Amino acid sequence: MIQISHEEAQSGSVEAITNLANYKLSLAPDSLFYVPDFVTKDEEASLLGRVYAAPKPRWTCLSNRRLQNWGGLPHPKGMVSEPLPDWLERLIDRVAGLGLFSGRPNHVLVNEYLPRQGIMPHHDGSLYEPTVATVSLGSHTLLDFYSPVPADSGSEAGSASLASRYIGSAVLQPRSLVLVTGLMYTRYMHGIAERCSDRLVVAGGGGESPSLFNWPQLDGCSVAADADLTLDRGTRVSLTIRRVPKVALGLSKLLMKR
Repeated sequence: MIQISHEEAQSGSVEAITNLANYKLSLAPDSLFYVPDFVTKDEEASLLGRVYAAPKPRWTCLSNRRLQNWGGLPHPKGMVSEPLPDWLERLIDRVAGLGLFSGRPNHVLVNEYLPRQGIMPHHDGSLYEPTVATVSLGSHTLLDFYSPVPADSGSEAGSASLASRYIGSAVLQPRSLVLVTGLMYTRYMHGIAERCSDRLVVAGGGGESPSLFNWPQLDGCSVAADADLTLDRGTRVSLTIRRVPKVALGLSKLLMKR
């Protein structure tokens, strides 16, 4: 079994990103960015410690994962905002500094995925600004992208054509950052298949993988053409950072206005 390895992130600060365009994935539709080692190993351990130190009521258990919601509950009438903890604010500072969001992100969803857990292909919806940033901790995953279901297709036809609508994937390594915006957010759907390992087929004379948008950006890959790579999944925690444009005044702010 071959595993994708990548350079160990040092315990100090990671190098500042001065030009985000260098991380844009040219193999993907517009626009997908991938930054390996966005956080260091020490920062990863610290963030995981903060996630698992949260009280039990902070967790919501779903059938295929459990999650924490920070910043408020998005709603069509406006999200009643809640203060974010300092450890998330510091991470948001770094993401906001990349300049993709029109304003400061104000919402973070923490998801925990065990092996064999995932999420069906979906759109994130119109309650958020059409940009999403996700930091992966603990383990890798494969983020799959699909063309949308044609408007004139029934639900049965849409389900049957899932494989035909698949356009490619991105390997999300531990400590990496992926940013989805533009048509990749508004038009294409994304999801994570429910399996315990990911088989990456490397095809072509130069060892390329046409279905992996970030194949050229995966550090430490040294395999022959037409080889297969299998990555076993562990427990992965994702920090999904978004901006909710429509925010309602919280109760404390309403009381202060009286």
